[in-house]
Amino acid sequence: MAADVHVEARPEGGEEHFGDEAWAKLCGFAEMLVEEGELRGLVGPREYGKLWTRHILNSTAILGFVEEGVRLADVGSGAGFPGIVAAIVRPDLRVTLIDSMERRCLWLQDVIEGVGIDNATVRYAKSETLKGRFQTDVVTARAVASVRQLLPLTMPILRGGGTLLALKGARVDDEIDDAIPALRKFRAAYADVHVVTPFGCAGPTRVLEVRKK
Repeated sequence: MAADVHVEARPEGGEEHFGDEAWAKLCGFAEMLVEEGELRGLVGPREYGKLWTRHILNSTAILGFVEEGVRLADVGSGAGFPGIVAAIVRPDLRVTLIDSMERRCLWLQDVIEGVGIDNATVRYAKSETLKGRFQTDVVTARAVASVRQLLPLTMPILRGGGTLLALKGARVDDEIDDAIPALRKFRAAYADVHVVTPFGCAGPTRVLEVRKK
């Protein structure tokens, strides 16, 4: 990372909110991103100024909708948002980080080993090729695709009654309208949008929840 790039300071109160162990691991993850993220093509230089609020802490918005002890698969995990964060903050989860790019999978494995995460594994694959070979209770996604495009990448690996949780932007309602035929095709029971303000973030984010029949 260039010396003149501004890195957002970690918020106060993280130990109290997440617990000492989880907070130390989140900080370790942030340090790895600062040291290697741009070099490995994972984080652009402008993103360091909002590393905590837009990326790390924003990823926690999904966690209030995840039941205890379930299997969670993060599709298109990339730099590790939200999958790495979910694994750190919720050690009760069994997390699979799925990405179709080998270099990203190598990064995710480095983070697991470097930070000390024992409830996450990496799977080098396109999620759409895993139908019939892999199934999970919850699928998460962030900045992967529109809702219409995301459904065929995620719903086939969800068990019946499972949940898709996607971090989305302000146009999510329009995306849902555009995806109505796909929601029917992939047996969605409902699609809701939750507005959440995560710890340490000044503003809200939107979590799309799609429940499979």
